[in-house]
Parts: sequence; structure tokens; C-alpha cells
Amino acid sequence: MKTFTATPADIEKKWILIDAEGVVLGRLATIVAMRLRGKHKPTFTPHMDMGDNVIIINADKVQLTGDKREEHFYWHTGHPGGIKSRTKGQILEGKHPERVVENAIRRMLPRNRLSRQQLSHLRVFAGVEHGMNAQQPEVLDVKSMNPKNTRTA
Repeated sequence: MKTFTATPADIEKKWILIDAEGVVLGRLATIVAMRLRGKHKPTFTPHMDMGDNVIIINADKVQLTGDKREEHFYWHTGHPGGIKSRTKGQILEGKHPERVVENAIRRMLPRNRLSRQQLSHLRVFAGVEHGMNAQQPEVLDVKSMNPKNTRTA
């Protein structure tokens, strides 16, 4: 019995569309991270970029459980005393609400060159318009996968 190792010729990438409206952020991020890595495929090979291309719409309507809306994101400007912070709620209501979803997914991937390449196959949009209709994405209904995936306001 030989272990199967995928080659670039074996890799088949699909386009997937996910509507994030009413979906719990952490559950959405785990599903998308798994799709980006390709772990849902039986031919998964850890050192190859086997994942699908993922389009997420309505990222501004994602749900956060508990007090996570008041949790802070911290970053440093590089200057002395330059630590900054914003809550997830402030970011969701601000100019770039898709960054909350992007950060959650990025932090669920390993920290290496391959994951940075896989993350380039993710497109997150705050509204319904995405401009990726030419790729004919398949719709993945995350809400119907598990009743815990959704939460009403």
C-alpha cells in the first residue's frame, strides 16, 4: 500500500460562495479555513495548495456570541507608545467590516508560506455584490450544516 501524494496535475480547484448573514463568526471561520486548505478532499496533501477559492458575502452581518463584540484587536505602529486597539464591534460598524472575518480565518491557518498562498484564494465582501459571477461559484449553505451555525441578533 503506497501513500497517495497529490501532484499539481491532480489538483482541482472550485469556486465556493458563502453567505455570512446570521452565521456565527468562529464557526464560519473554521469551515472556510478547512476549505482553503483542502482538508475536505480525500486527496488532501499537507504540502500542496489543494484548497478551493472562497467568496464570502455579507461579512458585515456576521454574528458574534457572548461579549466578543467588546473584545479588542491590538496592533503596534512601530513607534514608541504606538499600541492601538479597536473592538470587533467598532470594526464591524466602521469602514472595513470584512477585516473581522479575514482576521478570524487567517488566525485559524498555520503560520507559514503555504497558508499565505492559500489565504490569497479568499475574497471577503461586506455587502451582497461580489463581482465574481464569471467564475460560477457553487453556493455552500453554512446555515443548514448545523443549527448552531446561526444565531439571531
